[in-house]
Amino acid sequence: MHILVTGATGYIGGRLIPRLLARGHTVRVMSRQPRNLVPMPWYSDVEAVEGDVLEPESLDEALRGIEVAYYLIHSMSSSEAGFEARDRQAAENFGRAAKAAGVQRIIYLGGLGDAQSEALSKHLRSRHETGDLLRESGVPVTEFRAAIIVGSGSVSFEMVRYLTERLPVMITPRWVSTRCQPIAIRDVLAYLVAALDQPESAGKIIQIGGASVLTYRDMMLTYAAVRELPRRMVAVPVLSPSLSSHWVNLITPIPADIARPLVEGLGSEVIVTDDLAQRLFPEIKPISYRHAVELALERIEEHNVETIWSASSDDPADEEEFLKLDSTEGMLLERRQIVINASPEVVFAEVETIGGNKGWYYGGLLWRIRGMMDKLVGGPGLRRGRRDPDRLRVGEAVDFWRVEAHERNKLLRLRAEMRMPGRAWLQYELLPGEQKPGTTLLRQTAFFESHGLAGLAYWYSLLPVHMFMFSGMVRNIRTAAEQRAVRLEETA
Repeated sequence: MHILVTGATGYIGGRLIPRLLARGHTVRVMSRQPRNLVPMPWYSDVEAVEGDVLEPESLDEALRGIEVAYYLIHSMSSSEAGFEARDRQAAENFGRAAKAAGVQRIIYLGGLGDAQSEALSKHLRSRHETGDLLRESGVPVTEFRAAIIVGSGSVSFEMVRYLTERLPVMITPRWVSTRCQPIAIRDVLAYLVAALDQPESAGKIIQIGGASVLTYRDMMLTYAAVRELPRRMVAVPVLSPSLSSHWVNLITPIPADIARPLVEGLGSEVIVTDDLAQRLFPEIKPISYRHAVELALERIEEHNVETIWSASSDDPADEEEFLKLDSTEGMLLERRQIVINASPEVVFAEVETIGGNKGWYYGGLLWRIRGMMDKLVGGPGLRRGRRDPDRLRVGEAVDFWRVEAHERNKLLRLRAEMRMPGRAWLQYELLPGEQKPGTTLLRQTAFFESHGLAGLAYWYSLLPVHMFMFSGMVRNIRTAAEQRAVRLEETA
């Protein structure tokens, strides 16, 4: 089939696309910024088009010739005033354009919950309304409704994971006693793909859930059992959604504006109340919550996470140097990006020489002090150097780092091997400059996965040093790469 996937930068969309390709479908992906998809491993196998559901005129090209469209778009942040109106307008625009383009079916992933319940959160209510508006377009809609999705990198799983990991004793609000039916990401994807071959799913609202019905308390204690962590929970009646969201923001990588709609939704019981999914898709046997947790942790441990919740931003990137402090998939991060007047080949050649006798481009004394401190506590320090001054390959050492990923002219990721209360990575991504041909957008990201509160203290104590050291590194890489480009032009 000819299929359109919206929300391609999101958690679900990014995992659905390779599964559709594996089944032989022709896939088009729509994004407000298609170049953000370039690093994806499936990018060369899809057609990427620019489109925005809030700009109806941009949808015609995206939907032309499409048989089935996946609608995987929604607003999440409670800081966005009027998100319901934007979701409503987006669904109306997309449904109208799909009808005009002759699309045969829309497959939509929404949320569980009793629409008649006064306790249903505004975000869940908006999810239901989106499905209604897509149906009003006249295009047959297959609407799946799911509760919490459990998988490596999913926002709900990350909230449970970090609350449980970091708090031996948890003071919890009343919503921990609410029942839900979490579902593994693998089962969600199985339903989304299987719907293509099940015409009877068209025009249906299909509730999907895992094999386990649990309270949120059960979910956290099950996670603790899998990790063999002794945990105690004390429920109190005074934690409002606002206070709870700020507590989640403090303890987990999830910002308060994302945590609040999640927390508000936890007050609604979200369980499957009919067996339509079993009757339409008897071949899909959803796994238990515990099994889903085990699979997610295995993926995280293997560094084999396909997509993460925070990657769903499709906003245009400013091609100017900037600093972003954020958190993603359990990682604290510092990200800087800068435009360099040189090709990706030239910039990568400069990035690849980092470490060893060349040094780290800025703050050489600070790097040497960190190396000596590492040696004192039994780490490798800076003495290992590197095998070759100009070329790197996966698996080899670079001082107290090790090369974890190496894609020539695109990506270099180093994993830290120095002693610290957590795990760290330093990553460089290269993208062709969009505003000026012949330039490169270089993104430098420092990731840190904290081990407990000691790790958080370690990270935040180093932020003042990082502020100027990492900025100096990316600026000096730009200078060196531009000088290299001039030398190459002079000798050409």
